[in-house]
Amino acid sequence: MKYVELYTDGACSGNPGPGGWGVLLIYGDTQKTFSGGAKETTNNQMELTAVIEGLKKLKVSCHVHIYTDSKYVLDGATKWIFSWKKNNWKKADKKAVLNQELWQELENELSKHKIEWTWVKGHAGHEQNELVDKLACEQRDFYSKD
Repeated sequence: MKYVELYTDGACSGNPGPGGWGVLLIYGDTQKTFSGGAKETTNNQMELTAVIEGLKKLKVSCHVHIYTDSKYVLDGATKWIFSWKKNNWKKADKKAVLNQELWQELENELSKHKIEWTWVKGHAGHEQNELVDKLACEQRDFYSKD
């Protein structure tokens, strides 16, 4: 099984507001970057979208090590999603889970691979995290223009 490192980040100006996401995929000596954004979004939506879009780039089942600075994405994917599903996409307070469609899309993409997660501290000089943050911010700035 191929081993791939996936670095992801999202950025948003205002919450909601214009936002962007950035991805770095590393397979052996090959590195590829991807990014995108939206005119009206939230930081959490961009964080989720980054992981989803990164996983969508993989054409075969892989062992994917995902690096994120988003506790929301990490905890959601490794802890909360199981009870959300069991409770028909409701949180403990019985309110609907925010970003349900993105969580369901993420779950679908994750199911295709062997996943390992690592949280990295954002804006702390981590080379790959800084790169994906730069990509996300460039997209956010692009979508900020009118």
